[in-house]
Amino acid sequence: MRERGLLIVLSGPSGVGKGTVRKALFSQEDTNFEYSISATTRKPREGEVNGVDYFFKSREEFETMIKENKLLEWAEYVGNYYGTPIDYVEKTLSEGKDVFLEIEVQGALQVKNAFPEGLFIFLAPPSLSELKNRIVNRGTESEDLINNRMKVAKEEIDMMDAYDYVVENDKVEHACDRIKAIVTAEHCRRDRIAARYKRMLEVE
Repeated sequence: MRERGLLIVLSGPSGVGKGTVRKALFSQEDTNFEYSISATTRKPREGEVNGVDYFFKSREEFETMIKENKLLEWAEYVGNYYGTPIDYVEKTLSEGKDVFLEIEVQGALQVKNAFPEGLFIFLAPPSLSELKNRIVNRGTESEDLINNRMKVAKEEIDMMDAYDYVVENDKVEHACDRIKAIVTAEHCRRDRIAARYKRMLEVE
């Protein structure tokens, strides 16, 4: 019997570099994670493929998924729904593949309620001043918005108790190494693999 995959949830405050770390991780040849495909009600952009970039749904289809508890988490941004379909995640995990989900803190807490056996990694900034510098250096937000993001970031950092591991994003390559080490260690946990070895002992 094949070992079930892990659901790996990477989360952290806005500006900490979740997307940058995820892209760096997936660009490495020895990364074998499947990126979790989200469902959305927004229209496909040019070049986007259904079932590759997103699962594109009508508003009615998405609301049915919400009612039938077919989403690990969901939210509405700028008039469109976005969410993580349970069926896709379950199918991929049962094939023995690790599923990687990069998500905001509130969404990660929703996932933890629905899927507590997942692996939850909090990506933390080296300091609050460094986090503020990263947000400021984007050059896309007003002083008020930056201050609001920092207030929310402090609240989110306070929620790290809900996670299994904390990885500091001081340098992207170091953060990637730590995440891969955590996943390797989790695959070796006794409670994940003991049943397989006990079955082996039963074979004469």
